[in-house]
Amino acid sequence: MFRRLTLLLALGIAACAPSEPTPQFHAVDTPRLLSEWGQVGISGETLRLGEGVVAYDLNTPLFTDYALKLRTIWMPEGMQAGYREGETLDFPVGTVITKTFYYPLADQPGAVMRGDGHALIDADGALDLSQVQLIETRILVHREDGWAALPYRWNEDQSEAVLHRYGDVVPLTLVGADGDAQDFNYVMPDVNQCASCHAPDSNTRAIAPIGPKPRHLNRDFDYPDGPMNQLDYLTQIGFLTGAPAPAEAPRNADWADLNATLEDRARAYLDANCSHCHSPVGPADTSGLDLEPGIPHGPALGICKLPIAAGAGTGDRRHDIVPGQPDESILLFRLDNIEPDQMMPEVGRSTIHTEGVELIRAWIESLPGNCD
Repeated sequence: MFRRLTLLLALGIAACAPSEPTPQFHAVDTPRLLSEWGQVGISGETLRLGEGVVAYDLNTPLFTDYALKLRTIWMPEGMQAGYREGETLDFPVGTVITKTFYYPLADQPGAVMRGDGHALIDADGALDLSQVQLIETRILVHREDGWAALPYRWNEDQSEAVLHRYGDVVPLTLVGADGDAQDFNYVMPDVNQCASCHAPDSNTRAIAPIGPKPRHLNRDFDYPDGPMNQLDYLTQIGFLTGAPAPAEAPRNADWADLNATLEDRARAYLDANCSHCHSPVGPADTSGLDLEPGIPHGPALGICKLPIAAGAGTGDRRHDIVPGQPDESILLFRLDNIEPDQMMPEVGRSTIHTEGVELIRAWIESLPGNCD
């Protein structure tokens, strides 16, 4: 009798337990609803990951108007990504990568709080929707003819996200830790604008992921069974092959980690926010500015480099970076700006990342030398 009651209780608990969405790879068709992908799903007031979907994070994330970001990877059973040292992991056809943008709710009605770009999920990978406002989920799917980028906009009751090929503008009030409120328009990109960042090779102009590189992934993440290095975890579950031990892999600093050097923090920030365009093959290759992490101090990094063609984006400054003089440096002028013909990056934000600007200011101030 006791065993039967125990079994019935277990079955009852299982019946009440929220089920995980079932991930799908859509090789040709493009679903109108995000739920049809099965990567994330809503259960009551909780957003949950699909079965076998893996959340991940980056050492230093790209700034997007102080939004938090839940990043996920899923591959069909039996498929693996290949390790590539200085590039994005080599994901097979069938891979689906998502990034959900959201904000913590503020005490003020209709307002949201500033986030730091990382995800606020619990140990089981769930997100409490009573505490946040979902904005959009972007999908990158690897099909036979290449990667496709698809933006989905969450509805008002946070129950579903719908495909928005032409993007959207979301008016928000953003509240800082000090209570200061700022109205701004969160701009959700259209399908074509996705290529502004996700076409990192100007020779091919092909859409591709830019975040899941070893140097960004080489960090611990809180998985359901406890913290573990992400490269090790992806290898352990069969998602990744060929990766070295984390100590032997490159690793970017966390830009906000005060225990790291100012140089490492600033270079990681510029890498995450700028190098997908400012590289030898990036869309901004004609600028002559290379902001990848391994570039030595010198003109290629922007130090005492004259602009090639920046127009109003120079702010009447003569050099990209003037050592010791941030207010004379074009780089800082463009980061500390939201004018369309002057700001950098050119898309992806409507606000100034005050803390990021302060970091780059301090780094330029620390650089020795002059441009005489």
